[in-house]
Amino acid sequence: MDNDLEKKNMEEKQDLDTLMSYLGDWGKYQCFQYVLHLLAAVMAGIHMLSLVTVAAVPDHRCLVQGQETNALESNFTPNDNFAHLIPRTAAGEWDSCHIYTADNVSTACTAWIYDRTYYESSRAIEWDFVCHRRWMGAVAQSVFMFGVFTGAVTLGNAADKYGRKAVFCWSALLQLILGVAVAFTPEYYSFLVVRFFLGIFGSAGSYITGFVLTMELVGASKRTSCGITFQAAFAGGIMLVAGWGALIKDRQWLQVIYGLHGLLLVAHWWIMDESPRWLWAQGRIGESARILKRALKMNGSPVVIDESLYTNVAKSKEEAQEDAGVGDLFKTPNLRSKTLNICLCWFANSIVYYGLSLSTGKMAGNPFLILFLMGLVELPSYVITVYLMDRTGRRALIVFYMLTGGLCCIIATQLATGSSIATTIVMVGKFLIASSFAIVYNYSAELFPTVVRNSAMGLGSMCARLSGAMTPLITLLDSFDPTLPAIIFAVIALISGFLTMFLPETMGAPMPQSIEDGEMFGVGDTCFTSCLGKKKSSRTASKADTMEQMHIMGAK
Repeated sequence: MDNDLEKKNMEEKQDLDTLMSYLGDWGKYQCFQYVLHLLAAVMAGIHMLSLVTVAAVPDHRCLVQGQETNALESNFTPNDNFAHLIPRTAAGEWDSCHIYTADNVSTACTAWIYDRTYYESSRAIEWDFVCHRRWMGAVAQSVFMFGVFTGAVTLGNAADKYGRKAVFCWSALLQLILGVAVAFTPEYYSFLVVRFFLGIFGSAGSYITGFVLTMELVGASKRTSCGITFQAAFAGGIMLVAGWGALIKDRQWLQVIYGLHGLLLVAHWWIMDESPRWLWAQGRIGESARILKRALKMNGSPVVIDESLYTNVAKSKEEAQEDAGVGDLFKTPNLRSKTLNICLCWFANSIVYYGLSLSTGKMAGNPFLILFLMGLVELPSYVITVYLMDRTGRRALIVFYMLTGGLCCIIATQLATGSSIATTIVMVGKFLIASSFAIVYNYSAELFPTVVRNSAMGLGSMCARLSGAMTPLITLLDSFDPTLPAIIFAVIALISGFLTMFLPETMGAPMPQSIEDGEMFGVGDTCFTSCLGKKKSSRTASKADTMEQMHIMGAK
């Protein structure tokens, strides 16, 4: 009987959740690692929106051939002697794409004068991303998003197979190199190539991996605040884009400054740890225990881990560990349904979020201030979301934010472009969609099991970047109808908001570990069966909650 008791205690010591409960939900160790992860989110925000300033398209008009010889020296407001050669739009503004010939026939421009009030230089000014060449600017942003899309597919799976830290650190180094190199690309197509690879490593590589590292390290009570703060760091990156853009007028130096922020991630090679959960799932029990032992010491815990105990069981665990990938998300009905639904949710949030973010240049006023406010408005949305997520649940909030955000897009189309009320409605829409987008990250990390969590996050991010890549191209449809892009964004958000009602609630539930856990998680739990997310599915929660309570009692 004593031998049986000894075996039971031995098995309990070898359980990952028991060790994590000793570590606690939050401490000095988690705080230090979390700050390291957050820096990746700041970098992602900088790279994602850098073209808003580096390739900004100022107000412009046609160069009057024969009257003006130097675009740099000419005033944006035309001289009275040749103002009659430039057509006016219905709104009374200078036509930016046409000019009258000597025969008083309207013809397309071949050269342009730019309003340099806010932008002294940009890629758009150098390469004329205007009128019939407007597609070039949209493609430049779309290529970056396709890079993020590619990174989400490849690096998400790589992080599940080869480790979170390896993918994070290599991506950090490459985004530093590429972020500076893109400033010196001499022509358009080489610029696109560098931007593509910057998208792969500048967002998907470190950002998604850093988020997963955080979710796998902190306890259930801190997942909400840490996950949402991660999105706030991204918003901080957007504000840095605006701040540096207002201070540095030369687009080349501006891009160099953006790229050099990557130096913040270089030291991660030596001071950031691999995910103990990932190591455990891979059968590398000894390495996981070694990290947790150091973490417990840093947190001041009296618990001491015997590394030799876990080293001895490493081989047996390794033999039993799962070899899972993206394909496993589609093999079983419940996981497949959740995966497709959450992918649409990522797609919808991204297309509205970037649609509103990239529209800052069309709003009246100082573009740097507007971009800064676009980032700033996200911060109170995150504070409110942190407060509400653990009270109302994830699902109910996403549904509310997406439906109301979609309605804001529709309302904005009915208002005068550039008016104060239209700008306010757009800001409210950004507030709502930023909140929804932030929750999707947490929600996805909690829905899927450890063995495919990074792959699932990568797949969701892939869908988000696909829609993000489509966003600049969809905005070109305003040439046919100025309201068409916003209506498309709104319809997608409304459809996804409704379908999200069929996803299970994850509030307070332990994160699933195996594929079997993931398949059983949330069976029968929809918005219509559990009172808008306040009540967890009994099939999902009962066993998991019992196990969690046992672990907490054991920790005490």
